[in-house]
Amino acid sequence: MEDLWVRSVVSLVISSAIAARAFLRKSVDLTGVAAGIPVMIIHTVAGYRFAALLLVFFFTSSKLTRVGEEKKREIDAEFKEGGQRNWRQVLANSGIASILLVMLATLTKGQDGCLNTNESKSITSLMGGIIGHYACCNGDTWSSELGVLSSSQPRLITTFKIVHKGTNGGVTLYGLVAATAAGTIVGLTFVLLGLISTECSSDVAWMQLLVIPVAALAGLFGSLIDSFLGSTLQFSGYCIVRKKVVAKPGPTVVRISGMNILDNNSVNAVSVLLTTMLTSMACVYIF
Repeated sequence: MEDLWVRSVVSLVISSAIAARAFLRKSVDLTGVAAGIPVMIIHTVAGYRFAALLLVFFFTSSKLTRVGEEKKREIDAEFKEGGQRNWRQVLANSGIASILLVMLATLTKGQDGCLNTNESKSITSLMGGIIGHYACCNGDTWSSELGVLSSSQPRLITTFKIVHKGTNGGVTLYGLVAATAAGTIVGLTFVLLGLISTECSSDVAWMQLLVIPVAALAGLFGSLIDSFLGSTLQFSGYCIVRKKVVAKPGPTVVRISGMNILDNNSVNAVSVLLTTMLTSMACVYIF
């Protein structure tokens, strides 16, 4: 119990410092700061390894958001300097994981462990879901931020028709490779920190290496789900006045694809939920 209090204090100090830096760099707005600090505290109390997954996602995605900003400004009608995520975006990318971590911390009392169904199917399921969650979030962000910079034009995932850059559901080989790499980074982070924070029998410890390909596939699969939902349930149109792809219908907008049912945050949340569930089930089967 004393260790949990120490983690709470440490996480409050660290998350406040990170939030202040992110706000000054325009990576988040004030609502994003308000949502991000309790999220970071939950992750750290559940285990430093889970806080690391959150930080890997946050820092890599924030860094990639700034890559090619001039080109993205020309393409994206809703471009914001530095990304400037609000509370909805923060929770869309961390809310489900936070709920799972509260459940996990209740079972483990903050003690880290290995994925091992022989020891606990519930804990393995929850940990697998969290890995899938951040592999999906990272994969979607990397594919979006790097895919739009690809020299090739994207193709709509449902019809393979060439579309404008910035179209929801448009995919490129460059973006898909980036999504897989992003998931791999999440898996590597989980495995490498596990060498320090866990003690498992040798056979179980070697099995943990399978987290890396599982996370890689979760990053790719999550990106594909996001693209499919974006191409079908999220509106994309080309504004003939602004010469950009926009996410809302209008008198000067020519429809490209999708129905105006979900916005970007909703698409992200649904794809994360589905990937989390599938990765959780896969880990129970594998481990």
